[in-house]
Amino acid sequence: MSEANRIDLIEFPSRSAEELKATTTFFSTVFGWAYKEYGGSYSDTQDSGVTSGFNAIESGRQSAPLAVIYVQDLEATKQSVIDAGGKILQDIYEFPGGRRFHFTDPSGNELAAWSE
Repeated sequence: MSEANRIDLIEFPSRSAEELKATTTFFSTVFGWAYKEYGGSYSDTQDSGVTSGFNAIESGRQSAPLAVIYVQDLEATKQSVIDAGGKILQDIYEFPGGRRFHFTDPSGNELAAWSE
C-alpha cells in the first residue's frame, strides 16, 4: 500500500502501443527497469524510484506527464479538490488495481488522485 497524500506515480503519454513498447524497451535497456504490461496499451514499473508508467490508451492519453497522488478516501479528496477551486476533468473511474479521477489545479496543471 502506498503512503497517502504523496505523489505515487508519474505517468507519461505514448502515442501508440508500438511507441509504448519502444519506450519501455528503451528504459529497460538503459536503466534495467522491469515493466508490468496491462493489455498492450499501458505499462508501469516500480524500479524507477517512484512508480512510473506509460499510457497509450487512446481514450485516456494525456499530452503531458501526469502526477498521480495516492489518497485514502477518493470521494472526500474529489470534494476537497472542488471546494479548493480545482476542476474535475475526468470523474472517478475504475482501472486494474483501483479507482482514480483527474483534475486541474488553479494554474491549469492536470493531476490525478487514486485509491485502491
